[in-house]
Amino acid sequence: MADVVQEPESGWHSKADERAYETKNFVLGGDLPSTAPALGKVDWGNGKDLSRPLIGVQKAYQSFALNRSAGPRLTVTGARLGTTTIVTSRGNATAPAWLFTLESYDTPLKRVAVIPSKLPKPPIGQAREGAADGLRSIARLVGTAAGGRSITVKATHGSCDDGPITKALETDESVVLYASIKEAESGPCPADMTEQSVKVELSQPLGDRLLLDALTGRPVPFGDPKGMAPSWT
Repeated sequence: MADVVQEPESGWHSKADERAYETKNFVLGGDLPSTAPALGKVDWGNGKDLSRPLIGVQKAYQSFALNRSAGPRLTVTGARLGTTTIVTSRGNATAPAWLFTLESYDTPLKRVAVIPSKLPKPPIGQAREGAADGLRSIARLVGTAAGGRSITVKATHGSCDDGPITKALETDESVVLYASIKEAESGPCPADMTEQSVKVELSQPLGDRLLLDALTGRPVPFGDPKGMAPSWT
C-alpha cells in the first residue's frame, strides 16, 4: 500500500535532481549485480512471514529508469540487495529491496524487490459495467487518512455526467465500495472514461479489513494494476 520505489533518505540535493526522478531520467554509470537469490522473505515482525520470487536487478532498474533525455539526469553507479520497510494492508513489513547507489548521494534509492502475490479470484461473477443500479468501477486506492477513518480512491465516470459518487458498505471483515455517477445526460455520449479522486468517509477505522470493489468482487488495487508490481488491498 505504498510506492515500491523509495527516494534517498537524505532527500534530493536540488530541484534538478527531483525533476530527473519525476521524469525517470537516469543513466547507468556502473555495473549491476549479475546474480541474485530466487526468493526473498517479507517479514511483518509478528512471527508471520511470506516467501516471494524476487525481481531481477535489471527489471527493477528499468521500472524507474525509463527516460534518457537531454534534461536533468541522475546517475546510478551500482546496486546491492538489501531490505526496506514498506506499508502493507497487514501493517509495516520488512521486505527485500534493491538498493541503488546514486552519484553524489550517501543514501540509496530503494526499489522493493519482491513480486506481489497473484490477485485472488473474485468470489462472485463480475457485473456488467453500468448494470446493477449503475455500478461503476473503482480504478484504484489513492491513500488512507491518518487514523483510517477515510480513504481516497480513483473512481471512473464519463464526459456526459456530473462525476462519480462512491459509498461504502461496511462489515467487521470488509469494506465494499460501490461507485455510480451523478446526473447522467440522456442521448448520445462519447465512450471515453475519466478517473477522479473521491474521498469516502468510514464509520470506523479501516484497520485490517479487506477493501473490495462491488463491481468486480475483487480487492481494490493500489498503484498501477498493469504495472510491474501492483499492490492489492
